[in-house]
Amino acid sequence: MRRRLGLDIPETLEDACDPATMAVIVYDMQAGVLGQLPDGGAEAVDRVSRVLAAARAGGYPVFFTRHMSLPVRLMGAAQLRTAMAWQRADDPEKVESWFLRDTPGFQIVPDLTPRADEAVFDKLAMSAFAGTPLEVALRDLGIRAFAIAGVALEIGIAPTVWHAVDLGLIPVVVTDACGGRDHAAMQRALDDFRFGGDTLLTDIATITPLLAGDPAR
Repeated sequence: MRRRLGLDIPETLEDACDPATMAVIVYDMQAGVLGQLPDGGAEAVDRVSRVLAAARAGGYPVFFTRHMSLPVRLMGAAQLRTAMAWQRADDPEKVESWFLRDTPGFQIVPDLTPRADEAVFDKLAMSAFAGTPLEVALRDLGIRAFAIAGVALEIGIAPTVWHAVDLGLIPVVVTDACGGRDHAAMQRALDDFRFGGDTLLTDIATITPLLAGDPAR
């Protein structure tokens, strides 16, 4: 860990992994999102479960996100345009609200059910920081870094990572615990993270022992 002017500057994954200064974000592991993956999301659930179990064992703060749709009547131009692209609709009249609150597709899958001491933030945007209290919650805890896992890397996790960098946070992407559909786009996102240099990249095998360590260290 480097220091300057009284500030700790994490350089490595080991530097970042401290439950006093790092949280874990589980991104959009919802039934309706995972159902769009070729295997129904089974592999993603298994991989994210391993990260989540380690984080809980180590006493890390855990935050979940859920993507939410507005009723079609309340969708504006941007929301309609995005929905048309996702649903391959050529007419806004054909758009449906896939992730309405309290519908089955909106819910986080049972294998990853949040605990009473974990928070769930709902969002309309791709970045988990846009229009949610996530940044406020992290700052209030003294968090400077977060590990992120979930779906989809190329659609929502990448915007969250870049937004976090601009907010002065340190993202840790658990690469094999971030699923998606477009593997070429996922690889481009990872390449961009490496090029930018602001993000720490790791995998399940490397980070889970660090997360599951003594929470009092």
